[in-house]
Amino acid sequence: MGNTPPAEGIRVPAAALHQLAADFFQKAGTNSADAQFLADLLTATDLRGVNSHGTWQLPGYVHMMLEGRVNLRPNIKVTSSTTTARVYDGDGGMGHFPCHQAMTWVAETAAEYGTAAATTRNHFHFGSAGKYSRIAAAAGCVGIAISSHRYDLPSESIVKGVNATSPISIAFPNGEQPPLVLDMGAHMLPWGEELFAQIPFAFFKELGIGAVNRALGGVLAGIYLPQFIPPASPWESNQGSFLAAFDVRAFMPLAEFQAQMDAFVAAARNMRPFPGLDRAELPGNLEWQREREYARDGVPISLQHQQHLQELADELGVTTPFASYEHTRFTAQ
Repeated sequence: MGNTPPAEGIRVPAAALHQLAADFFQKAGTNSADAQFLADLLTATDLRGVNSHGTWQLPGYVHMMLEGRVNLRPNIKVTSSTTTARVYDGDGGMGHFPCHQAMTWVAETAAEYGTAAATTRNHFHFGSAGKYSRIAAAAGCVGIAISSHRYDLPSESIVKGVNATSPISIAFPNGEQPPLVLDMGAHMLPWGEELFAQIPFAFFKELGIGAVNRALGGVLAGIYLPQFIPPASPWESNQGSFLAAFDVRAFMPLAEFQAQMDAFVAAARNMRPFPGLDRAELPGNLEWQREREYARDGVPISLQHQQHLQELADELGVTTPFASYEHTRFTAQ
């Protein structure tokens, strides 16, 4: 599932996707409030065009819940706390719960003290990293969200495997221009000895990003502690995160920063685009634009995405909204 708009499919209003997601989660056994919360985050991700981490994830999430690998009623706890740092325990549930709580606290605390950070552990997937960095940016802070999954590093494998998909997102407060929001996984290059011989520096830089993401979002977060690993833990609990925020106002007036960022982003967008593209954009710009377009016109859902969700609906006996929006169907020009 890529994150380019589909060439063909239908457009479904975000509200309809939200209701479908909430219905799925309740069928899986979550309470209504948690189902609505998860649906909020997945639908917000769809609206930004990050298809890979929105409602596309529903079958995987729901099956994990039905199989008993994820705690449906987690009790989120703060297990360590100082004035500006905390550790959150997700109690084996979805990572969205502790990570959203943690970043909300981080942003509020950074606004008071200039900076704050938290780690989260003992939970499953947290979705797109950009959801959390944007919480801090909305509060006038630079937000950082990093995560890593727990997985082995076989000695017979190429060290490139350290990267996997450990994500990082950094978001900056914006003014009138679209925001600068980096949101990416560490795996960027296909492995091949010929390609490595041509651009070895690119692989070493990729490795560096992946290793740092794994150290902060995994090791520092505590996902390798034995009590969070089956069979000691009854839950999957294979992901952690590192979340941080820096209040812009500790360095310069927020309005001045936003004006300077506007000038920077506008100048970058006025440059020549990469070959094959019709415009130059910085990371996060397209998501900002798609969020407005999709809220107005509906989220474009590919044929594969629609079938993916329809199969889950048929399995669970949930009614989908797709037939109501068949008139929005579009095809490749």
